[in-house]
Amino acid sequence: MQKVVIIGATSAIAEATARLYAARGAQLFLVARNAARLDDISADLRVRGSQDVFHASLDVNDLHEHARVINQIWTTLGHVDVALLAHGTLPDQVQCETSVDVAMKEFATNGTSTIALLTAMASRFEAQRKGVIAIISSVAGDRGRQSNYLYGSAKAAVSAFASGLRQRLSKVGVNVLTIKPGFVDTPMTRDFKKGALWAKPDGIAHGIVRAADRGRSVVYLPWFWLPIMLIIQHIPEFVFKRIKL
Repeated sequence: MQKVVIIGATSAIAEATARLYAARGAQLFLVARNAARLDDISADLRVRGSQDVFHASLDVNDLHEHARVINQIWTTLGHVDVALLAHGTLPDQVQCETSVDVAMKEFATNGTSTIALLTAMASRFEAQRKGVIAIISSVAGDRGRQSNYLYGSAKAAVSAFASGLRQRLSKVGVNVLTIKPGFVDTPMTRDFKKGALWAKPDGIAHGIVRAADRGRSVVYLPWFWLPIMLIIQHIPEFVFKRIKL
């Protein structure tokens, strides 16, 4: 039986991923801020096949609470096979440009909190010498763009941190998987006009589970974002400054 931890478990992608693991009969430990939503999701996952679903409330920006929740996870489960970090927000870039407080708060939610959780969890995985740590980053972290560079810079920090952590933990049999979704149709993006490049949470979830099973290091979801981002990364800076992305 797999033992799976999901932080940010009330997000659409996280919930879809939890359902896939529940169908396998996995033991689940869910973490999020909203305790009522965690109760509802836990009940649903038990119906879908998971016999044991535990949960704990956490505001990821309360760094002092990380150790308590991580201790609770390992005390409850004994060990962890897969940990998915899926929390985050989609900041208003204009607000981030006009308010230092907003900018720093959003960077903390999307970047600093993830790095803090990874730092605290890494020693646990290192001690058990097995497992997968999966982190949802974003294609936005591959190159800063004027439309969302605060969010992109936070995700770039997460991706770089995950790369170094992957190199460190690979020596003890622990895989660190960086997940880079493109546009996903979720409640967080309800106000965006949707098009051909948009994916559904269920499709992203299947990609996450498949990549974790296969020991992948980095995965773009859906796959076509890899060539798209390679093109964007290689646009010369003098051209990039003149286009709107």
